[in-house]
Amino acid sequence: MTTIALGLLIPLLGTVLGSALVFLMKDEMPERVQKSLLGFASGVMVAASVWSLLIPAMEMGEARGAWAVLPAAVGFMLGMGFLLLLDELTPHLHIGTDTPEGPRSRLSRTAMLALAVTIHNLPEGMAVGVVFAGAEQGVANISLTSAVAVSLGIAIQNIPEGAIISMPMRAEGNSRWRSFMIGSFSGAVEPIGGLAVILLASLLTPVLPYMLAFAAGAMLYVVVEELIPEASGGKHSNLSTIGFAIGFVLMMVLDVVMG
Repeated sequence: MTTIALGLLIPLLGTVLGSALVFLMKDEMPERVQKSLLGFASGVMVAASVWSLLIPAMEMGEARGAWAVLPAAVGFMLGMGFLLLLDELTPHLHIGTDTPEGPRSRLSRTAMLALAVTIHNLPEGMAVGVVFAGAEQGVANISLTSAVAVSLGIAIQNIPEGAIISMPMRAEGNSRWRSFMIGSFSGAVEPIGGLAVILLASLLTPVLPYMLAFAAGAMLYVVVEELIPEASGGKHSNLSTIGFAIGFVLMMVLDVVMG
């Protein structure tokens, strides 16, 4: 139980460490650095979705033969749909844009930026929670070490992500401490979401492969909808590609070596 608690909290620590960079950096993050970090985060999330979530979801249904892919396919589409619905129903503002998305709201720019980041972080918490749920229930193809690998991978990509969050908050006119706190608290949804998934999975063991794929779909929605467009637009897109490759390989190696 202690390992699970630490596993849920490690990604939050990554966000806190990244948000603390607002005390060390200038008011605006260099575009080259931001592009590289966005690409890195994308690579980690894609690798985690494939190696740690989708493949185990299909392996759990091997007894079904050709139908083993069904839970993964259904769960993946449900995860995509859930994030799409959340995106439509929540007023939020993406970093680097001036046009809010979702329903009209009187919320401040800072609040809508924070909501956008919260939507982003929720799937990561779900991913960590569902792999720990699988390890706790003794699923053959999900070990405790592989669950820890997912947690560490998410935490590593949360460090640059935390900086990408807190720096725009500073640029919006918030103090360094306020920017740090907003960036840090944006990661609080991860352990909360992870714990909720663990509790749900303990009650609904047969749907665990669907939940694994659901988390993968939710994470890949964030990558396709937000991270890759932000990383590839404008100049220095080659840096985001390099960052993607590094993040993908790092997460793949963590999953295979520790799994």
